[in-house]
Amino acid sequence: MKKIADLPRTLVMVLIISVLSTLINSLNAASAKQMYYEIKIYHVSNSVQAERIDSYLKDAFLPALHKTGITSVGVFKPVADDTSFGKLIYVFIPYKNISQYLKLPSQLEKDRVYRNAGKEFLDAPYDDPPFVRYESILLKAFTEMPIFVTPAYTNPAGERIYELRSYESATEAKAAKKIEMFNSGEIALFQKLGFNPVFFGEVLSGSHKPNLMYMTSFRDMKIHDEKWISFRNDPEWGKMSGLEEYKNTVSKADVYLLHPTSYSDF
Repeated sequence: MKKIADLPRTLVMVLIISVLSTLINSLNAASAKQMYYEIKIYHVSNSVQAERIDSYLKDAFLPALHKTGITSVGVFKPVADDTSFGKLIYVFIPYKNISQYLKLPSQLEKDRVYRNAGKEFLDAPYDDPPFVRYESILLKAFTEMPIFVTPAYTNPAGERIYELRSYESATEAKAAKKIEMFNSGEIALFQKLGFNPVFFGEVLSGSHKPNLMYMTSFRDMKIHDEKWISFRNDPEWGKMSGLEEYKNTVSKADVYLLHPTSYSDF
């Protein structure tokens, strides 16, 4: 049997490329099972800006995403008694893989229907912008819930509650432990208790890291409150949260209670 050193250089290069290609494909196949998510958060200063964003999202952005195969886009606003009511608009965009995320801007740029429908928003003058600023957060789904789930509610959108939570950690090691805690039982507990989780994801890019975010959903606020009481009193949670390895894994927790808009896909 010939040694690699004895083979022609061209053949060696072909073999190396073949091995690398196989390795890359294997890595892609492994990671493809976990979806990627983007959360856009628009900051607005008044109802006029909010209405312009609503029109853009409803008539231009969501239809354009649907054409690319992204069919379930969530659009949410804070509940009325929240201090951020009227100031923020959340857009949840799920991607099958990272390539879909990277290709989207060029796809939108080439979509004439989208650009025409969104012209007032996209070409707004500098002295009359449709928003103050917007954030973009990129996440990767947890292994225990690699694909997001859209709940099937039939009651009015204004009654439904989507709870978005953001957990920051003091160190990357503590963040990894908190993700492990979710994958090792916390997600299963949410599912068992009927929290109707939408997604769990690690923040890959955003202004606050290390950080994870997740969303649960409820038919209404009454059920939301009842479910959290059952969670806090559940013996599984008591046992899990009491483990030494999972202590001090969250240094800051932010909770956002949201309603879906009338044009949201879920």
